[in-house]
Amino acid sequence: MLNPNNQPNPQDESGINYLKSKTEGNAVTVLPVGNFTLQQNGQHLAELYDMQKAGAVSFYDFKKSIQNTNLLKVGLQYVKSFDGIIQSYPQDNHLAGSGMVNEDETTIHLGIKTMPAIAEEVQIARDIQVAAYTGARLHIPTITTAASVQLIKEAKKKYSNISCSVSTNHLFLDTNDLSDFNTHFKLEPPLRDEKQKGALINGLKNGVIDTVTSDHIPLNIEHKAVEFDQASYGSTGLESAYGILQSLLDTEKAIEVLTSGYQVFGLPKPKIKIDETANLSLFIPTEKYTFMKNDVHSSSKNSALLGKKLKGKALGIINNKKTVWNG
Repeated sequence: MLNPNNQPNPQDESGINYLKSKTEGNAVTVLPVGNFTLQQNGQHLAELYDMQKAGAVSFYDFKKSIQNTNLLKVGLQYVKSFDGIIQSYPQDNHLAGSGMVNEDETTIHLGIKTMPAIAEEVQIARDIQVAAYTGARLHIPTITTAASVQLIKEAKKKYSNISCSVSTNHLFLDTNDLSDFNTHFKLEPPLRDEKQKGALINGLKNGVIDTVTSDHIPLNIEHKAVEFDQASYGSTGLESAYGILQSLLDTEKAIEVLTSGYQVFGLPKPKIKIDETANLSLFIPTEKYTFMKNDVHSSSKNSALLGKKLKGKALGIINNKKTVWNG
C-alpha cells in the first residue's frame, strides 16, 4: 500500500486515478491510500467515497493523529455506508508534546525530549470507543506499546471492526539503539524499550496484531545528516522487512503476517492456480547476513537496520507478468 505522504496527497478521485495510472504496468501493484481530511489538516473530510470508487483501499492522514473526536466519529459513520476503512494514527499530541524519543530508563540519560507511552494508549482507547459507537471499520497503524496490544486484545473480544499493525522496525529495534544519537533511529512513533518490543512480538505471534508494515520512509541525506533534534523522522524499511520477520518468526508465520493485509483491507488474495496471473515472492528463509548499504536499493539509504544481523533474504518477485530480481 502507498501511504499518502507524497506531494500532492491524493484527496479526491483524480488524485487516486493519477497514482494508479502513473504506476500502471509496473511489477509492483500499487494500492493507494487516500487522505482522511483535506490537506491532512484535520478540519474537513476529503472526498472519501469518490476515492474508494477510484480504488483507494483506506483513508489516512499519514502520521497525523485525528485530534477532533467528532470528526473521527462523523468520518466513521460516513464510510460505514460503503464499507470504507479509516486509519487513525495513535498519538495524543497534547500528551506527546515535543517529545522525540520514548520516556524510559535509557532515554532519560540522553538529554533528548521524551514522549510517554500513554500518549499512544490514550488515543487508542478513545479511538476504540468511537469505532465501537459507529460500528465502522477502524485500523490503528504502527502500535508500539504493551498496553496498546492489551487494549486492542480486549476490544477484539467485543468488536469485529478493529484492526491494527506494527512496523517491522519496532519489532527489531529498541531504545538501546539510541545510545550513539544515530538519527537513523529517530522514528515516528518512537522506538520503545525492550519490554515493549517483546510485547509487540508476542502480540504478532498470537494474532492480536493483524499485520505488519515496512513503514518505508526514504529521506534525502540532508534530512538525517544533522543533529538529532533537527533530523526528520523515518527509516527505509522495504528491503529489511522480510529479514526482520524471518529472524523473529518461523517461515509460515512470517508469510502469514506479510500477506494478512489482504484480509484486513478486504482485498482479493492472489491464488496459485491454473489461469491465474502469477503473483509470487521469491526468498531464501535460511540465509544469514549483515544488512548493509548495498542491500538498500532505494536511492535513499536512511535505514535503521544498517549493520544488523538478519536471517532470510528476498530474491525477487513475479507479478503483472514481470519478473524483478533483488540485486
